[in-house]
Amino acid sequence: MTFVRFFSIVLSLLAASVLAADFHGWTAESPRLEIRPQFSGGTDRTLIITHDLREGLDGWFQKNFEVTGGTFYRFEAWRKATGVMNLRQSCLVRLLWQDANGNGVKLDAAPEYLTPGLPLPSAEPEYPSDRQTDADGWTHVSGLYRAPSKAAKAIVELHLQWAPGGRVEWRGATLTPTEAPAPRRVRLATVHHKPAGHSPRENCIEFAPLIAEAAQKQADLVVLGETIPSANVKAKPEDIAESIPGPSTTYFADLAKKHRLHLVLSLYERDAHLIYNTAVLLGPDGILMGKYRKVSLPPSEAAKGITPGKDYPVFDTAFGKVGLMVCYDGFFPEVARELTKNGAEVIAWPVWGCNPLLAQARACENHVFVVSSTFMKPEDGWMHSAIYDQGGRPLAKAEHWGTVIVTEVDLSHPYHGPYNLGDFHAMIERHRPPVPAEK
Repeated sequence: MTFVRFFSIVLSLLAASVLAADFHGWTAESPRLEIRPQFSGGTDRTLIITHDLREGLDGWFQKNFEVTGGTFYRFEAWRKATGVMNLRQSCLVRLLWQDANGNGVKLDAAPEYLTPGLPLPSAEPEYPSDRQTDADGWTHVSGLYRAPSKAAKAIVELHLQWAPGGRVEWRGATLTPTEAPAPRRVRLATVHHKPAGHSPRENCIEFAPLIAEAAQKQADLVVLGETIPSANVKAKPEDIAESIPGPSTTYFADLAKKHRLHLVLSLYERDAHLIYNTAVLLGPDGILMGKYRKVSLPPSEAAKGITPGKDYPVFDTAFGKVGLMVCYDGFFPEVARELTKNGAEVIAWPVWGCNPLLAQARACENHVFVVSSTFMKPEDGWMHSAIYDQGGRPLAKAEHWGTVIVTEVDLSHPYHGPYNLGDFHAMIERHRPPVPAEK
């Protein structure tokens, strides 16, 4: 036997020994031996994965959990990483549903948005989210999931991938039955009305009966149009802009409180020497819950000296997380994506006019609900006052001026479309590509 042959046999035996290693019921796995990282166990049953300085290493600890189909489960684990550049992509948990024979399973029923004749979506992997990080650097990772009815087991994978020189410790990973979450039904509304423009105050007053109608239809969130006080008013932005809070926001805040609903509109805001096109979210208690300054300015607004915003705030409401964007923002995927990254489940969009395909795209590419309110007529063949679901489908559209459209949705239901990749809204955190720093 040659030395080379002997050495090859020794390496194979060592590799087989490593591959078979067991860590407190967890096994160490990798797609290929040549990209396999180092696995070890620490104190307190900690599971450790270490990468050397080579690119592309990938490995995980894996364990099977028995599950009962149709039951809700909560996954929890704690993670501590060092030397990892991209935590959200490199240090992730993957949860896979399988039947008793180790095969993948389908979702339970065809959702209403599936095209007849297309197959049921498969139950794709789940990706629990990063939560808080404590003072010692341990990050809580968790998620709540319903096991498909055909599932008999869940495979949990604790990963470290694509992290040269990185190291991750995992501990306390559990998958336990839990109660089903309460439905989060919300009635979303859009108002299709273009004010006459007699004065800023009269513009605002025109919306009072429409907001009252939305309240009669039990709307929870009502979206109005862009720059409501100044629309069709012959005045420059600098002559009509107001502070926030100010006269217009106070007027609409009183209506929001009177009718016990959330209200969104845009107006020109003055802050010292600067003017912004700002969307506001007013709460059912009449409080200003937050504001968003339009980031993407069309040439016409930039030429008037309007200043772009810089931030993408998302606001917690009684029914879920709401993001705001304004008109030209919808022409670019970055704004809706940043809002989604920050947790938005519903995006309220005052918009003078835009390609309606972009409204569908912003909803579909982020799997969020989008509520638009426009000043375009339906016969213009352009933008609609509408409510779009997480797949980009318009659930309801206004056909006439002075129309209030209301649709009820359930934010507790993730979107699963035909030939989809799973709950894509939840996957954006893990799978969106790194964005290079602008120069």
